[in-house]
Amino acid sequence: MVTRSGVSLTTVGAPALLFFAAGVLHFVMPAFFDRIVPPWVPDARLATIVSGVLEIAGAIGLLIPATRHLAGWGLLGLLVAVFPANLHMLQQAWSADASAASLAALSLRLPMQPLLMWWVWQVAIRRAP
Repeated sequence: MVTRSGVSLTTVGAPALLFFAAGVLHFVMPAFFDRIVPPWVPDARLATIVSGVLEIAGAIGLLIPATRHLAGWGLLGLLVAVFPANLHMLQQAWSADASAASLAALSLRLPMQPLLMWWVWQVAIRRAP
């Protein structure tokens, strides 16, 4: 099914599902997310909760044509905001002498952020009416 903006529900549904699942995980396993919040953030649990809520809201917003554009911009901002957590997670693993496989997986996660940003741009912003 293609919406008026020319974006199929399948096309927008995949990133929506990804962000929804990630947001839910913030509440299912908050300690994991608290640990990767950089130490300069004053309240790790609050950052975990807020980012989880924003991911869920962004996911829902992607599914609604009237809010898709705004949700896309919000998710882009969120991806920029959480990038330091991905860097911090890699730094923690490096400091803990994590396995080469763990370090490789965490290193691959970093270029995933721009790819996710591009994906959100494609489905929510570029094609906006």
